[in-house]
Amino acid sequence: MITYPFQYKRANSVADAVALLADGGKALSGGHSLIPAMKLRLNAPDTLVDVGRLEELKGISVDGNELVIGAGTTHGAIASSPLVQQHLPMFADGASHIGDPAVRNRGTIGGSLAHADPSADWPAMVIAADATLVLQGPSGSRSVKAEQFFTGLFSTALHENELITQVRVPIQAGAKMTYQKFSQPASRYAIVGCAVVKQADGSLRVAFSGVSEAPFRDKAAEEKLKAGQEADAATGVSIMSDHYASEEYRKHLANVYLKRAMQAVN
Repeated sequence: MITYPFQYKRANSVADAVALLADGGKALSGGHSLIPAMKLRLNAPDTLVDVGRLEELKGISVDGNELVIGAGTTHGAIASSPLVQQHLPMFADGASHIGDPAVRNRGTIGGSLAHADPSADWPAMVIAADATLVLQGPSGSRSVKAEQFFTGLFSTALHENELITQVRVPIQAGAKMTYQKFSQPASRYAIVGCAVVKQADGSLRVAFSGVSEAPFRDKAAEEKLKAGQEADAATGVSIMSDHYASEEYRKHLANVYLKRAMQAVN
């Protein structure tokens, strides 16, 4: 139960939301990331700015050679979208395994990315897919590559007065892609999650969630795999240890799930 006082304000537009955020508010979309954090006192905003009903943040479309997903689009909508299934099957499959039906039908891709839980599924997928996040703030919009967006434990390049509005992913003809994870059985968060995108020319992008305090692209593993060598996952990365998995076990799982992901795209 949330016992401390806070204000609730519903934004009428993205511009309205940005103005409210500039006054110290915290964006609330589906609530499946922020509300649990508030209950645990990991986050204690004075004002909640509800953006969950903004239609301009929702929807999936094709724009040129990019698939565009509104930040307010739910996991369930992404999983069931014919456009996503056609152009970005890793996203459709990965979204279908997030949480449970209640989470998938309320939680949003933008909310998950902004919250940046190290064990969330979307970070590894957007990094491997070379996605770009569009952020809206008082000074206008800016774009940040997913690979540069996550900066630490629950930490991102998103400014406090900014809102994620879109996730733009290049449509990669002939690419094979997969997201494989070892799940915590109750929450379905990734104890280890591995996303791999293999282009038609054989080039690779490998990314992990759940392994370190921030999701990351594993360039060392990519280089080994490109050279036809066996890769050691998460080399040189500080690996988390908690009551779900020790550092040693997480390292082992990272290697196991990298191999599974590579088998899926080969």
